[in-house]
Amino acid sequence: MAKRCKVTWLCGLCVVLALVSVATIVTLWTIALTGGGDVTAPWDRYRLPTDLVPEFYNITLWPRLKPNPNSGLYIFTGRSTVQFECLESTDLILIHSNKLNYTGMEDGHAVRLTAEGGESAPSIKKTWQQSQMQYLVIQLRSRLTRGQKYQLHAEFTGELADDLAGFYRSEYEEDGVRKIIATSQMHPTNARKTFPCFDEPAMKAVFHITLIHPPETVALSNGMEVDHETVTIDGQTLLQTKFEATEKMSTYLLAIIVSDYAHLNTTQGNTQIRIWARRKAIDQGQGDYALNVTGPVLDFFQSYYNISYPLKKSDQIALPDFYFGAMENWGLVTYRETNLLYDPETSSNSNKETTATIIAHELAHMWFGNLVTLRWWNEVWLNEGFASYVSYLGADHAEPEWHVKDLIVLDDVHKVFAVDALASSHPLTSKEESITLPEQIMEQFDTISYSKGAAVLRMLSDFLSESVFKQGLSSYLRHFSYGNTVGSDLWGHLQMAVKDNNVPLPHQVAAIMNPWVLQMGFPVVTIDTSTGKVSQNHFRLDPEKNVTVKSPYKYEWVIPVRWMKDGDVREDLWWLTKKEDLNVDMRTGPSWVLANINVTGYYRVNYDLGNWERLFSQLSADHQVIPLINRAQLVDDAFNLARAQLMPTSLALRTTSYLSQETEYMPWQSALNNLHYFELMLDRTEVYQPMQNYIRKQVNPLFLHFRNLTSNWTKVPEKHTDQLNHVNALRTSCRTGLRECQELTGMWFKEWMGSPERNLIHPNLRSAVYCSAVAAGGEAEWNFTWSQFREASVASEVSKLMSALACSNDTQLLDRYLRSTLNPAMIRKQDATSVITAVAGNREGHGLAWDFVREHWEYMFTEYGVGSFSFASLISGVTARFSTPADLQQLKDFVKEHEDLGFGSAALAVNQSLERTEANIKWVEQNKQVVLHWFTSQTEN
Repeated sequence: MAKRCKVTWLCGLCVVLALVSVATIVTLWTIALTGGGDVTAPWDRYRLPTDLVPEFYNITLWPRLKPNPNSGLYIFTGRSTVQFECLESTDLILIHSNKLNYTGMEDGHAVRLTAEGGESAPSIKKTWQQSQMQYLVIQLRSRLTRGQKYQLHAEFTGELADDLAGFYRSEYEEDGVRKIIATSQMHPTNARKTFPCFDEPAMKAVFHITLIHPPETVALSNGMEVDHETVTIDGQTLLQTKFEATEKMSTYLLAIIVSDYAHLNTTQGNTQIRIWARRKAIDQGQGDYALNVTGPVLDFFQSYYNISYPLKKSDQIALPDFYFGAMENWGLVTYRETNLLYDPETSSNSNKETTATIIAHELAHMWFGNLVTLRWWNEVWLNEGFASYVSYLGADHAEPEWHVKDLIVLDDVHKVFAVDALASSHPLTSKEESITLPEQIMEQFDTISYSKGAAVLRMLSDFLSESVFKQGLSSYLRHFSYGNTVGSDLWGHLQMAVKDNNVPLPHQVAAIMNPWVLQMGFPVVTIDTSTGKVSQNHFRLDPEKNVTVKSPYKYEWVIPVRWMKDGDVREDLWWLTKKEDLNVDMRTGPSWVLANINVTGYYRVNYDLGNWERLFSQLSADHQVIPLINRAQLVDDAFNLARAQLMPTSLALRTTSYLSQETEYMPWQSALNNLHYFELMLDRTEVYQPMQNYIRKQVNPLFLHFRNLTSNWTKVPEKHTDQLNHVNALRTSCRTGLRECQELTGMWFKEWMGSPERNLIHPNLRSAVYCSAVAAGGEAEWNFTWSQFREASVASEVSKLMSALACSNDTQLLDRYLRSTLNPAMIRKQDATSVITAVAGNREGHGLAWDFVREHWEYMFTEYGVGSFSFASLISGVTARFSTPADLQQLKDFVKEHEDLGFGSAALAVNQSLERTEANIKWVEQNKQVVLHWFTSQTEN
């Protein structure tokens, strides 16, 4: 009885244990499958917990501008203290840290923890670095107290590498002496490579910076220098510079620089403005234009936002090595030399325009982005789209005679249409949880965020009116100053302005804008003038490519339509609020209709065939009746509608027929951009020569127009856009084989080769002349250009020569040029992408560049990393000509071969290239014969 009883008890115990085990397994699987109660350790997640929030940092950094004699490495050492508040009790501190080595503190831990006000702080149990997530993990023996403030102290060493990320080094030669700059690029996730920090945009704090540096150098940071002190460390006499505390700001906006630069300065109101650059560049006056334009641009934005510039100073500095075009660090904006420096002797008016618009872009950020900052990187367009849009307004204020505001249509709207018409595009705002990895964050800084962001904000400003738009912006900036926002916050403040001004809208601002921001793509509006029917459809370059991403708005938009009939602009804005509607006023009979006046709307327009014919007749009879921007639009819309199989290609080509009468820049540039696609697809086929013949025939009158306007090339046109089109006339005439042009550029170049110290080629024309001469010449011309490139001291001239070297038709020279990108002493890392894509853009160099990238991808990816190599533009550039099944297979093989290594910030560009190639193959199959026949028929006489 007793034995049986024992067995029964054991059986019962086993059953209970089995049930508990099953329950545990079921619970764990339920958690795993439903996502409820995430069991991932906090240090294995890419986002910081919200338990702790930083208040201020005290940071001292000492960059060594000479290599360590033992390791040969350039290093920096640092000390930091961050004070943070505990919002929720926790026994874990997570702080970002990447590639930093810590000096052991008490008990051998990497950091030390103290509490404010003499309170006791928990002791540290364990510290370690989680390198994948880029965290320093600090486990405590007891919990932090809610509401208490603590300080985390650290001492560390990092490498002052040449990787263009975090605190890095840049090098240049001046008068035969090699010089080192210690500079920084914290954006978007590299402050953690400089000091331990809460490196997310919403974790704003105040920064107290001290820099230790050699006595002959100058130190700069976001705040004004407030104290200089001579110190002796390890027997070295050094300077210690302290800076005033920053405003409350995000980590990515911090800047620290040590150099022996010179500067120019002036004041605008209470703001000190300084331009910093290499001493020789300052002596040669290359910073003068930036100094002169900064004050007016700052004044414009203070007026536009109705908020004073928040800082005491505005420093801008030109760096020899820099990843982005520029970076809006608050109070210390960093630039590539080409974008800040302007030399009247060697820089073109196009360089001048670049300098003005990029300065305006960066200074726009001082409010929109810096004062008020996006909460997370899924809404990069809130920063970059806005700055891109208003940069045209700022530059227009500084240079009103340029009419630069119109150029947004070519430089941003048309450019982004090409990307946003792909099934692999993405919305302006992504889901927050989908953007977590550093490479995903970098991917967000693309054409969509900058150019589509600019285009939809311009559309919004247009239909609200600029005064209402500005009122809403000012309210938004005041309300969220020194804080963080999401896109819906902006809509709310614009809606208040709409209400205050009784602006008639079909829906609330958010309801109108959400389809433009939360779904990818854009519509094509189709107007049938025989019936007055107006409809919208999602515009896709490849209509056979299914869009797999579902949209809550079903790829429909609320569309503002400005339109005209027979040259008469309708005052009232008409709204297309559904898939299809009727506008009886657009039923026209013999009149023509033109919609999307000045391309203020972010959409394309198609018409019935009769209306297209009437528009062609108007272009032919008197093209100036059609507004200038819309002449550029008609060309761009027609070519892209044809690519999307919404109109015959021969009809699109007819938009270029009237160009022999056109002298304005925008329509010509639009046509050349679109014909460039034909050249990419067909320049290795029998279509190439008839196409060149046609373009030469159309551009010849433009060439003669500028020959007369410039008194046989001895003067410069007065109008800014005429100067730009002057270059188009020369470049296109030479490239398509106009003998007079080739002889002219060849003669100018030979004169320069004969007297290298006297370059009489006008700066505006140099890029076209250099390319034409190198293409027509041989090794002697190439070697001369290379030697001039190596010796040039003006960044814009370096850029022109660098592009020209890729124009050669000699494959051996092009191969030599490609290989020079592997040596940073020959081609700076920041320029390697530009060189490779320039060679790929050459008919003779395309295959070489693709082979080169395939051969060296692993080296580029691992050596250069995402900091210094723009992989997305590299992939797009080398695959731009892909139009055959063999090209597609090579691309697929390349993707498969490197899928383990990955493509980092180029992952999206790879998918877009695959999609583009598939579309190109179909286009060539369907259009090659039609295009050949059309070009041939146009030039037979």
